[in-house]
Amino acid sequence: MSDLFLVLLILALLVCLIGTVGVLLVYSGILAEVVVKTGPPPIRNVTIAYKFKEGPYKDCGAAYTECCSIGPKLKSIGVYYDDPKQRPPEKCRYIVGSVLCEGEEKPDEELQKMYEKYGFKLFSLPEVSHAVTTSFPSTTPLSYVLGPYRVYPSLTSYIEERKLSAFPYMEICSSGVINYMVPLSRQTDFFVPEMKEELKTDVKEEDSDEDRGTDITGADSHSDVSSVSGGVPWDSRETSLAASTAASLASSLPLRDVLDANEDIKHKDHSDRGSNESMGSGSSFEELDMDQEEQEEGEQREEKEDEKEDGEEEEEEEEEKVPEGEDGAGEAAELVAEKKESSGDGEE
Repeated sequence: MSDLFLVLLILALLVCLIGTVGVLLVYSGILAEVVVKTGPPPIRNVTIAYKFKEGPYKDCGAAYTECCSIGPKLKSIGVYYDDPKQRPPEKCRYIVGSVLCEGEEKPDEELQKMYEKYGFKLFSLPEVSHAVTTSFPSTTPLSYVLGPYRVYPSLTSYIEERKLSAFPYMEICSSGVINYMVPLSRQTDFFVPEMKEELKTDVKEEDSDEDRGTDITGADSHSDVSSVSGGVPWDSRETSLAASTAASLASSLPLRDVLDANEDIKHKDHSDRGSNESMGSGSSFEELDMDQEEQEEGEQREEKEDEKEDGEEEEEEEEEKVPEGEDGAGEAAELVAEKKESSGDGEE
């Protein structure tokens, strides 16, 4: 009897434990509906105190704890730049920080000094008009664990279906809710200076690797590479890479290409202007040559027409001089006689 009582007690405790865990999960948002939409972002033109981190995203909890310990009443923010599926997790880059002020407000000087004392840096995130956004309830510490598993698959599928150019992924944690946003414009303005330096270093390493590869394989491979790269315009390349970034969690490769595309587009614009000017000058010279030829042909035509008119006038004068009929014959005979008389007088 006592054994049966113990078994029933254990079963009751297990049921209570399972029920408690279930209620906790439901309260933490495991069954919350995730509605993804495109619209105004939850934050606009904010100044943050941040720390740049590199490593697995699952290790970001300590950084959030540090931010909350300094400014417990401030919103926490995280910006994730790389896709852990395309880049090793230990090399993924992100920032974690606190929102010091928003809009035209200025950060509190004492709070700013406090963050700087613990190694945080200041950075201003730009204002964008549209972003892919969603939210998740923040009711328990477990919500911060459940949120990414519920939200990111929905965000990714939404961006892929609509082929949007959206990155990087951002989290804004406040009391009661976690807002997720992925900007649709000015993406590179969300890169902190450390991230930009990292991207420049990666690009230099890739360029050096390519140079080494061309030195080994020879001129044939170099010509092949140049022909392929030259056939792809920067604009289409930028669009395709940004789309692939949106299809995953802020891929590192598209971010590098988008960052460098701005400078290449500027060079391309200058070269296009130069080519257009050269083409314009060449076409202007051709037009001048054609105008000169047309003028010469016009002058020749006018001379020919003048000659024809002169010839017709002479023929008309000769016709007028030639007498017609019998009267004309008599007049001609008289003219001949007068000529003979004048010639005879001259001989005498």
